[in-house]
Amino acid sequence: MLWRDGRLHEGTVASFDLADRGLLLGDGVFDTAMALGGTVVQEDAHLARLADAATALGFAVDLGEARTAMRAVAGGSARAAIRTTATRGPGPRGLRPPADPRPVLWASAAPLRPGTVFADLSLGWSAIRRNETSPASRHKTLGYLDAVLAAEAAARDGHDEALFLNMQGRVACAGTGTLFAVFGREVVTPPAREGVLAGIVRARVLALASGLDLTAAERPVAPEELSAAEAVFLTNSLRLIAPVRRIGERSYASDGHPAVRALRTALVREIVAACGVAPEG
Repeated sequence: MLWRDGRLHEGTVASFDLADRGLLLGDGVFDTAMALGGTVVQEDAHLARLADAATALGFAVDLGEARTAMRAVAGGSARAAIRTTATRGPGPRGLRPPADPRPVLWASAAPLRPGTVFADLSLGWSAIRRNETSPASRHKTLGYLDAVLAAEAAARDGHDEALFLNMQGRVACAGTGTLFAVFGREVVTPPAREGVLAGIVRARVLALASGLDLTAAERPVAPEELSAAEAVFLTNSLRLIAPVRRIGERSYASDGHPAVRALRTALVREIVAACGVAPEG
């Protein structure tokens, strides 16, 4: 299902200007959200993040149009993955953006694959470094080639996902999510300045922790510190909280850790209250 130019289309094929900067230069942003029973989970937060990312690149997203698009494609599925994409639009040849950008926005929906939510993961260290000095490291831009190549390499080594260090050799994030490590009652995640996207579920975990007698902290994490963690989990808007069973050769009993289970229960309760539907089928 595709929303484009103010209406729904069957399939995923639509006309497109081949001078669009999103296609030619990756000059655009996107957002991925979960929809349950036709409701977009954390809709306002996803819209705000999409708008913030576009602003960081120097163009504006029509939030009313984006909301309409997300809701339109979410309406037909019980559980769906919603992707909303905005480019700066077409422009002349060259790198400099046009003075009067004409952004292009569309949204699509795909059924959420069974077994996605809360599934455990194996992570492999990527040889590619996350550039924490780049604004693109803190936003969901269309330039995802590093993550694509890292995911392919991780799969060859028998892992589900790739894990990145930043240019300083500290833990950054996974290819499609943010990372948390558990040390006793402390839940730690690297801060945005380490090259980390400010994830929607990441924010909810940080907010929920205090009500569960957990201490949430944002601070740099060295690889050797991560190796000493009791549990590790990944967060994103489709997996929600994914326990990590292995990083490289190091195994973790993350799925059964009380802190991970408590956060999962609290997040499910919050989602059910907002949407009336549990995230698991």
